[in-house]
Amino acid sequence: MARGKTQMKKIENPVHRQVTFCKRRAGLLKKARELSVLCDAEIGLFILSAHGKLYELATKGSMKSLIDKYTKYSKEIPAEEPKAKEFMELKEEINLLKNETDILQKGIRYISGGGAPGTMTLNELNVLEKHLETWIYQVRSTKMDIMAQEIQLLKNKEGILQAAYNHLQEKIDEQYGMIELTPMLANIQYPLTTNINQYPLTIPNQGIYQF
Repeated sequence: MARGKTQMKKIENPVHRQVTFCKRRAGLLKKARELSVLCDAEIGLFILSAHGKLYELATKGSMKSLIDKYTKYSKEIPAEEPKAKEFMELKEEINLLKNETDILQKGIRYISGGGAPGTMTLNELNVLEKHLETWIYQVRSTKMDIMAQEIQLLKNKEGILQAAYNHLQEKIDEQYGMIELTPMLANIQYPLTTNINQYPLTIPNQGIYQF
């Protein structure tokens, strides 16, 4: 029978909890010994039970020697450096951004005619050129997106008009037979005007009515 997955929460039943503690403690100590033998590692392990009982394991030497090594190693680890380096890097980045902003403002004045020729250095002109190329690319990209949207709208309108034309053609075919709508529409002259003198009103002579 397959074992179910154990839920990682406190076991409420004290008997089951103690049995699980004993089994898993033995398994943990076994794994620690195997790791020490296989990898030639020094392992120190403390286990405190819920009742305050201490279990320990030192795979090489004594626990005291391992603790002394740990204390010596901890003292040799350099303390965390102050964040002055981080602050300096951040300050340098801010200065770079400020310089770049000043160059761009100066370039805008130069382009708009507010600066005299020769007021910008070669490096400043290179920075301005790089940003202008980026702006041109963004403008062209936005322009192409808008044109693509407009083309799609025109295609949608074309589809709607074609569907309306097909519908009208079907109606005419049903009423007049297989008559093409396009020739009929082509013969219509715009604006639609009617010359009343072209079609005079005539009353046929049916004789004189007598009462």
